[in-house]
Amino acid sequence: MPEPHLSPLLDQADALAREAAALLVRMQGEQLAVTRKELRDVVTAADLASERLVITGLRHLTPQAAILSEEAGFSGSAKAPRWIIDPLDGTVNFASGLPWFSVTMAYQEEGRTVLGLTHAPLAGLVARYAEGAIATINDHRAMVSETKSLADAVVSICLTSHYSPEESERTCAVIRRLSGLCRGVRVIVSGGLEMSLVAAGKLDAFIGLKADIVSHAAALPLVRAVGGKVTTVAGVDSRDDDLEKVASNGLIHHELLDAIRSA
Repeated sequence: MPEPHLSPLLDQADALAREAAALLVRMQGEQLAVTRKELRDVVTAADLASERLVITGLRHLTPQAAILSEEAGFSGSAKAPRWIIDPLDGTVNFASGLPWFSVTMAYQEEGRTVLGLTHAPLAGLVARYAEGAIATINDHRAMVSETKSLADAVVSICLTSHYSPEESERTCAVIRRLSGLCRGVRVIVSGGLEMSLVAAGKLDAFIGLKADIVSHAAALPLVRAVGGKVTTVAGVDSRDDDLEKVASNGLIHHELLDAIRSA
């Protein structure tokens, strides 16, 4: 069972994430202001509206907690519990009218994620995690796939417009290598959703070679809780602030890492 104070907090945060997700669905049908952030990356009015809703709600729920958010950055005490949120993970998809976006929220105590939520409303996915108690996808127990060979695996990998030329080339080299070894390689670019799909057994693995903390913190412990692995390319358990996050069902992990390294 989770700590007594965590059960109601999970439900309250879940309701807030649902509200933010519903707001995004409504706003996706509108003519949105899109602002260039860096290189070809963008931020929309929906990012900012969802962020305002979530931050206001979290400050009401946990006034003493710090908050680290995609657009607003960090606020609060570094010694306090903190929320790590991405109010719209997959902005380019969202702005293009595609369904692969999500709201992600992680709550940490003493540097450890004890609650995690990922809501991807148009992908039909709600992932919930509470340390030691809850690891569900759409209210059913999450379960990684049983795929045992990379040849049978479907793998997603992140490649975005804010990668440097060197980062893009490294990622493309991995894609070229995996395309000859896997059943399928997909580029979706909504890390919280993709890692949750690994936990759901829908993807066999996800590779992020420049994975930010806000998109992935909520789903990282979920994958591990249901038997998967999340490591760096070197095979060391990936931490929230590590850029490399290779998540898999665990069964193909070593083979997958060997393939990435050989690229």
